[in-house]
Amino acid sequence: MFSRTLLSLALALPAIAQAAPQTADVLIRHAVVIDVEHARAIPGQSVAIRGEAIVAVGPDAAMQAQWTAARQVEAAGRYLIPGLWDMHVHFGGGPALVEENKALLPLYIAHGITTVRDASGDLPQQVLEWRGDIAAGTLFGPRLLTSGAKIEGIKPVWKGTLEVGSEADVDAAIAQLQRDRVDFVKITDSTLKPPLFLYAARAARKAGLKASGHIPMALTVEQAVDAGLASIEHLDYAFKAGSRDEAAIAADFAAGRIDRAQANQRIDASFDRPTAMTAYRDFARRGVFVTPTLNGGRILDFLDQDDHHADPYLAYIGPGLRATYAWRVERAAKATPAQIAARHQHYHDVAAVLPMLQQAGVTIIAGTDAGFLNSFNFPGIGLHQEMQLFVREGLTAPQALAAATRAGPAWFGTLDRYGAVEAGKAADLVLLDANPLQDIRATERINTVIVRGTVLDRAALDALLQQVRGQVQQWNAEAAKAAP
Repeated sequence: MFSRTLLSLALALPAIAQAAPQTADVLIRHAVVIDVEHARAIPGQSVAIRGEAIVAVGPDAAMQAQWTAARQVEAAGRYLIPGLWDMHVHFGGGPALVEENKALLPLYIAHGITTVRDASGDLPQQVLEWRGDIAAGTLFGPRLLTSGAKIEGIKPVWKGTLEVGSEADVDAAIAQLQRDRVDFVKITDSTLKPPLFLYAARAARKAGLKASGHIPMALTVEQAVDAGLASIEHLDYAFKAGSRDEAAIAADFAAGRIDRAQANQRIDASFDRPTAMTAYRDFARRGVFVTPTLNGGRILDFLDQDDHHADPYLAYIGPGLRATYAWRVERAAKATPAQIAARHQHYHDVAAVLPMLQQAGVTIIAGTDAGFLNSFNFPGIGLHQEMQLFVREGLTAPQALAAATRAGPAWFGTLDRYGAVEAGKAADLVLLDANPLQDIRATERINTVIVRGTVLDRAALDALLQQVRGQVQQWNAEAAKAAP
């Protein structure tokens, strides 16, 4: 009898040991998990985080029995989404503005943006350093993915570039970018010869790097895609691909028979829905993504209706960066009434392409174009405005949310690690007060941000904002004293 009792206890020990709670660093309780991929809300969920990763997700009762943590976040029925990605940002304005640019990093976190893709400015080496410092934990900010220096022609408009005038120059530029271990390649076209643009796109693809960029007017979008362009930045280029006369316009521009303004007029006049849908289905088939950057265009096209000089968010932007806004504002102010009307119409014509891309199966990426030069297109809040524009122009709220949470990881091939609230995924999360699947404006109602496993509640997020605001006030005072 005694031996049978001992045997029973021995057999029970593994079950007892198995039932002992596991220890996590953070346990989020009573959340509604947003499954972005399937556009569904799953109530009554708990999420266990250890280090920088989610280790378990499940119903509250089961998770409470299985997990314990010193830090517990009471979600109280709030909505948990993956961290947001802004896939088109810029840092720049010259070496004097390094600190003002660095002060933008907390703004992204405060707005739930845990990853940004830097599409190159004129501080490429600085951004590469920040990327390493953030990854090492010595600098606080969103995870940075960067192109490093952009590839351009000789004596380009844009600073901070790798200037190329031959195929050998392109090869050397790609080698330099590989040494810098960039995350992708950015190619622009202010002085870059069209054949070298195509060569650079092919060279990047051969090197195993995705390429993105501004497509020269002398090329068709199809030529750029054929060469290996993996994402089309700015919706205007997708609009250009919908011109039934695109090849003739490109040829006339290359031959010098028309200028850029005339080319754009012909594109506007020759846009054709069947032509566009054929092109967009080809994008989808080839896996070419599109980053519309609608918000920046909207701001500039409608400066006659809202000059933004009283925007409260200017309190978070340093005086040097604010000064970079001037040239585009001044240029817009010189427009005639006819030019302003044409600007408005062009915005609406281009924005109408957005639901066509979605219908064709193209993956749409949320990116803002925020940073220096791009007037009043503010880092942080700009991504929420971009998503709201997506919905206004024809996408659903779930589609807009996917563009800001899943499209970025999909482009970089990291959906196994990002873009969902699941075990094994990164602990980059945002807790919202309202359901973004029902109203995309809910993404602005942030209660808590978790970045790489670190919990920032509303008080901590407000403290970040206040810190940036205080620094900008100091810079404003110094600038006022230095003014003649």
